[in-house]
Amino acid sequence: MEKLFHLKKHGTNIRTEIIAGLTTFLTMAYIIFLNPTVIGKSNPDLANLPGTMEDTAVITATCIGAAIGTWLIGWLSNYPLAQAPGLGLNAIFAYTLCLGFGLSAKAALAAVFLGGIAFILLTVTGARTAIVKAIPYSLKKAISAGIGLFIAIIGFTNSGIVIGQSQGAPTAVDLASFTDPKVILALVGLIIMTILVIQKVKAGIFIGMILTAALGCLCQFVFGIDMGVTAPTSWVPMLDFSMFGQCFVGFGELFSAPLASLLAVLVTLLLVDMFDTIGTLIGAADKAGYLDENGNLPKIERAMLADAIATSVGAIFGTSTVSTYVEATSGIAAGGRTGLTSTVTGICFVLALFLSPIVGLVPSAATAPVLIVVGIMMCSSLKDIEWDNLEVAFPCFFTVVGMPFFWSITDGLAFGFISYVIVKVARGKFKEIHPLMYLIVGLFVLMYVLSGLQALKIL
Repeated sequence: MEKLFHLKKHGTNIRTEIIAGLTTFLTMAYIIFLNPTVIGKSNPDLANLPGTMEDTAVITATCIGAAIGTWLIGWLSNYPLAQAPGLGLNAIFAYTLCLGFGLSAKAALAAVFLGGIAFILLTVTGARTAIVKAIPYSLKKAISAGIGLFIAIIGFTNSGIVIGQSQGAPTAVDLASFTDPKVILALVGLIIMTILVIQKVKAGIFIGMILTAALGCLCQFVFGIDMGVTAPTSWVPMLDFSMFGQCFVGFGELFSAPLASLLAVLVTLLLVDMFDTIGTLIGAADKAGYLDENGNLPKIERAMLADAIATSVGAIFGTSTVSTYVEATSGIAAGGRTGLTSTVTGICFVLALFLSPIVGLVPSAATAPVLIVVGIMMCSSLKDIEWDNLEVAFPCFFTVVGMPFFWSITDGLAFGFISYVIVKVARGKFKEIHPLMYLIVGLFVLMYVLSGLQALKIL
């Protein structure tokens, strides 16, 4: 293990890495059961469309895609990161590709496969690395804080502490009622984790999560209080390879689509995945202390190559675009510092195919507080931003608040980058703008234009 992952060099050990890997898995295991509700037959919008994927096939592909992507990013870069079919990216698969453009699941998988190939080419040619280096240092720090707020709001909503308001209400969100036992359990878990982390207890986040889950099981199974725990009902492995290789069957349908629609599909997939991954990598790396003095991440091309390969492999098995997960920061906060953390997380995804009922014993009320605590930690990068310099403050502000407000890393980056160029141009500081930033902003504008045309049924 020392030879493979250089544990001593990174100030860690096998026990810490295993705990970190388990922590990462438990905070992102929800995607195993959530992905079928987005791109499978559990999604009522897709259920009646011909060729919709079976839920068991989606679960199998999700676990395999997550395992392969997580292993690759850990082994290629030795960073404690994790990958799985991305949230938001799976929604694009379902609502933009299948429902919006009318593609079958096979054709949509073909588009995802091509996207993965394009990512591989962009990575090996150094284009994606060049894009990362073109992002100003202040924006990189804003990305880290923005992702912190983003995963914190995910934690608040997953726990039920924060709820959405009905249409026409004066506010977009509201504080939940404390009569819900699941909300109370999440608050108790948040208190436990806060105390353990502040007291600098080793593996405090993981211990807090397990204690909260144990309390939830006790209340539900002994006292009959619904805590959101899913009791094991079957030990039948969820193995369904019916979608394996079907993406190749979908090429004929994909390329028979109008050229403008095909362009819109590929541009959307490329931009969203590219900047979701870039944003997540920068945010997680900053939390782990891997960014250099210029805010760049060593070996970033290896990390990005992992998600590119995993995207194509995931499409072959039958799932949407694979991307780096912000939840990996929970494992980093638990002490994970090397690819051994990723190795453990990947093993857990494989075991989930056979032991998925156990995953249900850890309710969202136990994992959601982890995201809130990690979000607090990631906001420390705000101190590195020159808030008294408005040229810096404006784009950084849009980046930081855009991610949680728009519920999208990509949209937060888009607003931040576009405002950065506008501010610099307004000040006549053209030379301070890296040429690639003009290209990035132009692509973002193109993405929004294509999205608008598709919504108007023009494409």
